[in-house]
Amino acid sequence: MSKSRKNQQRERSVQLKLNISESPVGSNSNGIADGPDRAEDLLSRLNEQRNLTETLLDKIVDYENLRKAYKQVKSNGGSAGIDGIELKEFEAWLPTHITGIVAELLNGSYKVSAVRKVSIPKAGGGTRTLGIPTLKDRMIQQAIYQELIKLYDPLQSEHSYGFRPNRNAHQAILQSSDYIASGKHWVVDIDLEKFFDTVNHDRLMQRLGKGIGDKRLLKLIAQILGSGIMANGIEEQRISGTPQGSPLSPLLSNIVLDELDRELEKRGHCFCRYADDCNIYVNSQKAGERVMTSLIDFIERKLKLKVNRQKSGVRRCDETKFLGYTILEDGAIRASDTSIDRLKYKIKQICKRNRGVTFKSLITSLNEMIVGWSNYYRLINVWLSNFKDLDGWLRRKLRCYRLKQSGKKYSVFKFLRSLGISINKSWNVVMYSQGWWKMSTKQAVSKAMGIKWFQEQGLRSLHSEISRLKR
Repeated sequence: MSKSRKNQQRERSVQLKLNISESPVGSNSNGIADGPDRAEDLLSRLNEQRNLTETLLDKIVDYENLRKAYKQVKSNGGSAGIDGIELKEFEAWLPTHITGIVAELLNGSYKVSAVRKVSIPKAGGGTRTLGIPTLKDRMIQQAIYQELIKLYDPLQSEHSYGFRPNRNAHQAILQSSDYIASGKHWVVDIDLEKFFDTVNHDRLMQRLGKGIGDKRLLKLIAQILGSGIMANGIEEQRISGTPQGSPLSPLLSNIVLDELDRELEKRGHCFCRYADDCNIYVNSQKAGERVMTSLIDFIERKLKLKVNRQKSGVRRCDETKFLGYTILEDGAIRASDTSIDRLKYKIKQICKRNRGVTFKSLITSLNEMIVGWSNYYRLINVWLSNFKDLDGWLRRKLRCYRLKQSGKKYSVFKFLRSLGISINKSWNVVMYSQGWWKMSTKQAVSKAMGIKWFQEQGLRSLHSEISRLKR
């Protein structure tokens, strides 16, 4: 990597990490020691916390906290739970029932409803199960989260980046880049099999009991964890897992995996964890295999979780994807091959020629996707020229869509003439092209519907967006 690129990468790393306060050597930002002493310090803090949280539920059901929770649930939107109550109806229902909800929570008579089971396709194949709580339960879980995050986030590892205030995937990528640039070119990639579905409830409640003194709250959380899953009118009981779709699930998952963080810190490893996605950076393949073997034993024996051995492995950094990125040996950052494939798939779905949407609507949809994708992948600092090729491929698909939209041959001819193509060339394109895709590749068409024409239609460029965000 050139000196200028290293300096740019370092500056960006510093900028993204500014919102994580500086820590004294040997401790994290909250004064908890790293390494072997962290466990002892953490237990001491949890014990102190437990003594101070014997009436924590009273804070959770405070009307101001509930108001903030409702506001967050409303802003998140989402569909109804098993009761079928949508947001507008819930908004009208809540004011006359909030007092009763608070009373039930405080006296322990509140009943958590089952969650609605929803299966969504995963990008890599298969499906992911979501559990959608009722809006009432979502509000209560959000209220619990708002108080617990104040207590537990300061206790989390500096190596944990997922679902935490002032932390994000970009910081994890930049830290990973620093590790790799320092010479740790081998990555131990740990994949936890169906993690959110397999969290052990007994172990989780035991950990929560060490830091929460309010037994009413512990009982309520246990009820939330044990609530059934409703599918096709049949309720399935749940004995493990923290269902995705619950406002409380990410925090509880981080509490579970903090044990893994502490173990890795105790061993002195360089690592980054984002939710259940954890990468450890080592100097050699042999060291990586040794780490992998011992960690699988720890995770499955101690944490009671299961490692997906087919997806886990020890790989060179440039053969590994982490949070959609791949990092090269010199620390340079690019989009992973899988991310590019998913991007092309999204473009194909948007540009399907039988969608029947206007060309203007199509451009709007593509622009939304391009802006969102570019914002997330703005850390890319190599192989930017590939996005020029991708832009060209996208424009060709759009030419094809617009030509087909014209309909019959004479309508296509008139459209080509409107672009300034001569009569002879326009007829040649229409009469001697076999299919819309072939027609879109004709030189006259490519020239007339070139970069400038697409700019006039309002289409954004992937290459330009990423380049702009890097400045």
